[in-house]
Amino acid sequence: MRAAAMSLAATTSGFLVLLLTVTVMHSLGDWGVTYTSPHICAVKGSTVEIRCTYTYPLRKHDRETTVEKTLWFSKQSNDIYVDLRTDPDYSGRVDYRCGNNDCILRITDLRKSDSAVYMFRFITNHQRGTYTGLPGVTLFVADLQVSRSPIRDSRSVELKCQSSCPLPDHQPYVWYSNGRIIEGQTSQSYLSHFDSLNKISCAVSGHEKSTSPSVLVKAPWDVTYTSTQICAFEGSTVEMHCSYTYPPRIRVAETFWFTKMKDNQFVELKADQDYHGRVEYSKKSCSLTIKSLKKTDSAEYKFRFITNQELGKYTGEPGVTLSVSDPQLQIRVRRSTVNQFSTWTELTCHSNCQHADYPSYVWYKNRIRVEEKKRYLHLQTFDPSDTYYCAVKEQERFHSPAVYAPKPPSVSVSPSADIVEGRSVTL
Repeated sequence: MRAAAMSLAATTSGFLVLLLTVTVMHSLGDWGVTYTSPHICAVKGSTVEIRCTYTYPLRKHDRETTVEKTLWFSKQSNDIYVDLRTDPDYSGRVDYRCGNNDCILRITDLRKSDSAVYMFRFITNHQRGTYTGLPGVTLFVADLQVSRSPIRDSRSVELKCQSSCPLPDHQPYVWYSNGRIIEGQTSQSYLSHFDSLNKISCAVSGHEKSTSPSVLVKAPWDVTYTSTQICAFEGSTVEMHCSYTYPPRIRVAETFWFTKMKDNQFVELKADQDYHGRVEYSKKSCSLTIKSLKKTDSAEYKFRFITNQELGKYTGEPGVTLSVSDPQLQIRVRRSTVNQFSTWTELTCHSNCQHADYPSYVWYKNRIRVEEKKRYLHLQTFDPSDTYYCAVKEQERFHSPAVYAPKPPSVSVSPSADIVEGRSVTL
């Protein structure tokens, strides 16, 4: 048996990022797949490489073992493993380099939707000689955001280019002021002045097309929301996050969230009977959690903080607009047509409300529940006599319309006598 040696790296335009070398191995006797790191963080638009080694018995039942197929996948349902090379979502962006019990997956032009768990699978010439390396490698495709932290006893603010997942250390950055590069600024953070009216954004060097949203370095009073538009399903839980800044030498005395005003006073959510027992937030935290959402919760939510100064009160406006709705589901049907050996059909449960927490789904075949949790369902054959529909778990009453495969056309000829050349017939 060949010894397993592993390495894993993320390659991006112009530089190579070496990742954490923590061996992750899944094996069963002589069968095994080894990954170096369980997690990878990469920048949108970059290229990533995930490498694994695999082992298997040289002989089984007095028969030499040969590997007949290797593949990487992120989607699997109904005993169908979708080879990334056949998935239209990765068309033209995926490449395998495999040999000598070693296989590298390369994904170019990374998209936010590529965030997923990737697993390696190999198939041998033995009847039960198929093996999948669990739990796989989790890829996070990072979003960038500029954060602001006031410097105590000064009119300066520290700007930091933060990502939604931890990027490798010593990463060079590019900073922009009003869309123009700030020369000489290549670190993750730098100092600016509160009286600046410039719009600041950042990017990872080599991936300047994937910049962060711009922030305005204006007065020291400010609230920045992570997202200003949120859609959620009735009955679910939603979270809102923000950050806030204020001048030095000032102390924050109180923070709260609100949607309403009464007698020119802000009604704190925790004191609002409409939200009784459903709202959570810390006095020190700029985050809000609302449970058991109702349609009447659709509103604009704002964060407000009060300091120890007489006029030191600030509200983040505009706030976060929350829309609570029924799932309003539709099923999208997609067939793999890459080659004659890949003929699966993918059903995807789609909602106009892009739920942030990726809820569990329920699938039905001919009104009988067949699978839960995943947003998609794969079929080896899509029989015209079968119907499928989906629903969000715990929201089953709002299921999608049913879909079915188109029935093959049937043709009858009238009259049924022999057809003679030159005569007309009715089909």
